[in-house]
Amino acid sequence: MNAYLLYKDKEWVGASKYFDSKSIVQDLGLKTLYMNAGKDVVFENGAAKQIKEQDPFITDTMSRVMVVPLVSKEEILYRQKILKDCLENESFIQDLYKAATSIVGEWDKLGRRATGYSGRSDDAGWTVTQIHLTSLFVSGLKKIKKLLRGSTVLFSSEGLKNLAKRLNEEFDDEYEKKIETLLNDVSFYVKESEEKDGALFVYSPRLVIEGKLGAGLKLKDVKLKEVTSKMVRYRNPKSTISKIVGFKNSLTPDSFSVKMTPAIEKQVVQLEQNTVNYIMTFTGEFLDRFSGFFDQLLFQTAFYRGAVNLSRHMKRIGIDYCFPTVCERNNLAFSELKEFVMCMEQRVNAVGNTCNIHDKMLVIITGANQGGKSTFLRSVGIAQVMMQAGLQVAAESFSSGIFTSLFTHFTRREDSAMNSGRLDEELGRMNSIIDHLDNASLVLLNESFATTTEIDGSIIAYDIIKAMNEAGVKVITVTHLLSFAQKIYAETEEKEKNNEHSDITFFCAERKEGGVRTFKMIQSVPELTSFGLDLYADVIGKPVIFSEVGSNEQEGIKK
Repeated sequence: MNAYLLYKDKEWVGASKYFDSKSIVQDLGLKTLYMNAGKDVVFENGAAKQIKEQDPFITDTMSRVMVVPLVSKEEILYRQKILKDCLENESFIQDLYKAATSIVGEWDKLGRRATGYSGRSDDAGWTVTQIHLTSLFVSGLKKIKKLLRGSTVLFSSEGLKNLAKRLNEEFDDEYEKKIETLLNDVSFYVKESEEKDGALFVYSPRLVIEGKLGAGLKLKDVKLKEVTSKMVRYRNPKSTISKIVGFKNSLTPDSFSVKMTPAIEKQVVQLEQNTVNYIMTFTGEFLDRFSGFFDQLLFQTAFYRGAVNLSRHMKRIGIDYCFPTVCERNNLAFSELKEFVMCMEQRVNAVGNTCNIHDKMLVIITGANQGGKSTFLRSVGIAQVMMQAGLQVAAESFSSGIFTSLFTHFTRREDSAMNSGRLDEELGRMNSIIDHLDNASLVLLNESFATTTEIDGSIIAYDIIKAMNEAGVKVITVTHLLSFAQKIYAETEEKEKNNEHSDITFFCAERKEGGVRTFKMIQSVPELTSFGLDLYADVIGKPVIFSEVGSNEQEGIKK
């Protein structure tokens, strides 16, 4: 039995994650996203009332699934449709996850982690465990079937409809009744007593065997004819009624009390155990069929449970979300895209960006310090990761290509444990990225090579980024290396003058009069300054006037 909620035709086994996913998580701040995915938000009258404690399993599940990219439009749509059903029926996915959690939790108590589904190795313990586990699986499957009942009406996704169909086929009513009858027949082996209508009843076995007497009065050609468990009212062995019944049975020619003969009593106990062991071998196929199902169901429902939690965090902050669409890799378009991680950390509905980048493979972003360039870059990276995990994105609309390889190269803070200079460390990480590039790669660079001089950094950036561009790799870079940006821009202009197509475009952080930042990116020629003196002016509280000499491209006097 398969869950098939993450993929149409396979389970979550041996999935291949992004190369250096650790850097992606660090640079994009995805740990915050994972953590919040594990926290449900309770609403009352449309307002967030409470944020529940983190569910570590959901957090761990999101951290594992999100760094494994889906590689086709069909895979993305498959997950999106299931998620849409879950968002429209939130109580359903909550109940399904809760049921799976309860089943696996009870299974753990029976020794799943230590020994697999078989439990203890001794015969008696093995049998008891098998009975309890089979009972657990049956009750769990009945509960899940009930939750999925009516799925053709509630759900529109292929994934949830097919799950209900497979479960009804592989655990149909006839099979369910067969297993329940078997469990009822051997219930005497695991149940001693039960209260009913104020009276105490005990489980009494009835074993009917057929055989022949052989040498030494030993049975041969033994056949099991019947095994049942009967509930009989408990009577104290020392009571008058018990003594009368015992005396009556002693007078019956074809019956005797095994308790009167210890040797025979021991053999009867062994006979009961062997009989139940034999019967429970028929549940092996049942346990094999469904043992893997519950683990997969728990893992996969945890992912959708986390996705629903993320949507509730978006609602809490007031962020619109959408289900992204897949387009060609040289296109990128979105409306009111937010940096979701920052919004959750600061609990604010941040400024969104809107752009439509058509037929471009290199995007160079320059402009004012503290203008939102890095935030813009992270928002694109986070949205790309979420899209390729089949999740909703914090934007009114989002459209991008599929990149099976995603790389981030952000500046690192100086670490006392570094064994080399910061430029060497940057070049080492870049070399590792280049070794794993292909034409389905997206590289996000944030102020790379800013740890050396502007001239040297520009030369390094030009050589590496130009080579990536010529190799068909998509690159989005935020840079303060103005010589590098100007050189690329000059080449682009030259191409356009010669009516040649250029797959390079430029954005800058918008800056209003007086140095006001809007935190929006606009399509523009590269800025020739980062307006760092705006920040200095903010500190000292007055404008700064300076002069520049020897430049024909910049104003002589700037504020």
